[in-house]
Amino acid sequence: MEVETNATLDLVAVKPSAALSWLPGGLGEGSGTAGDAQASAPPLAPETARPSAAPSAVPAGFATREKPFAGSPAARWESGADAIRLPGAKAVNGVPAARIEDALKGAKRFLVAANLDRAVLEGGEPRKALGLVDPLEADYLSELRAALREPTEKNDPVWTFTRFDPAEVELVGDVRIRGHMTVEALDESPGKAMIKADYTFVYPMARVGGGDEVSRAVVRRSVEVQVVDAARFRATDGHIWVAGSYSDIANDDCRQGDGVIRPQFLRGRGTSPEPSGKARDPYDRSKELKADAGEEECGLATRT
Repeated sequence: MEVETNATLDLVAVKPSAALSWLPGGLGEGSGTAGDAQASAPPLAPETARPSAAPSAVPAGFATREKPFAGSPAARWESGADAIRLPGAKAVNGVPAARIEDALKGAKRFLVAANLDRAVLEGGEPRKALGLVDPLEADYLSELRAALREPTEKNDPVWTFTRFDPAEVELVGDVRIRGHMTVEALDESPGKAMIKADYTFVYPMARVGGGDEVSRAVVRRSVEVQVVDAARFRATDGHIWVAGSYSDIANDDCRQGDGVIRPQFLRGRGTSPEPSGKARDPYDRSKELKADAGEEECGLATRT
């Protein structure tokens, strides 16, 4: 077999899924013993595969700075980088186990740098995340940097990096996370494998400068990382090759193209554009997230 030492990986176009505005009533009403019971319930067991249905309804609750996850399924989710667990690494389709393990760790570092780094959440440049992408992906990196430099509706950095406007909102609790990673062979391409990382991040946000109301942004990321046998294909050690990236953002005000996520609050909703798409549950992880799933429209989130 001829060794393809000069071959590079195939880049799949990166496209967003959808943005969801907030549906009035989706936060639930009231508080008290039901919400307290929810908050004290043990965390869910880690997700190891795609669930068969959306989470069941949870006790109603109004989110506050003291109880930012009241009324949300995320109240029982794990938080922080430790919630992103890696599957055991083994050789796949001719790709050595060591390379699979390195790529799994790289995929996790990318997710953390893009969605949990405090400086990035506050609108900063995602230098760590950019630095993890293989320099051979020059077009992809150029596209990301262009989005950060001058966001547009078609090329908005929020489809890859979670960013808020620090002059408007602040994070008032830990970030809750649920999801899983898998590794599969690319059957038509010996020496190649694909890591699929699918995670939902829930951010409790409050207005800067006061007010007890909390509004949660729900961001789902599906990132595909291609791994190759270095004896056959070119790849840069210590970096990842992003072959696909899909996103779904719930509780944004639909002003796409300004480079940040803008959660909506009960007060001041009249200033936001009207959503035009279908209502969806952002906690429903039973369906695969793909580029055409949201038709790039602004829909309604049934709960946050």
